[in-house]
Amino acid sequence: MAEINVTPMVDVMLVLLVIFMITAPLLTSGIPVNLPQTKAEALSEPTEPLVVTVNGEGKIYLQETEVPMESLVARLQAITANKPDTKIYVRGDKAINYGRVMEVMGLVKSAGFTQVALIVEQPAETQTGTQIGN
Repeated sequence: MAEINVTPMVDVMLVLLVIFMITAPLLTSGIPVNLPQTKAEALSEPTEPLVVTVNGEGKIYLQETEVPMESLVARLQAITANKPDTKIYVRGDKAINYGRVMEVMGLVKSAGFTQVALIVEQPAETQTGTQIGN
């Protein structure tokens, strides 16, 4: 028999396609935070800013890595190479105490970073994140 049977190869490719279709959305989930909502207009940013997250338990994350409060400023300065004009967004779960979010925001501002803003969630009609403040 001189012919190649491609049916097993097609079966394997279809299984791989289904696996990738199911797992791809799970890889982009990040840290689950229930953001407050606002009707402010969404801003478009040319570069990706640093994101500091305070989750519902009060834990602090830099991008997606948990960071103790004491080493947050040192890590931010190491990542930004001491550039104070780097944009830093603070995300806070709406169930967390407002003072905790402002404590983190104040810590970042006191370290010399001038472009610090809060991120909120749009109401149900539009589901994109929005920056408020500066």
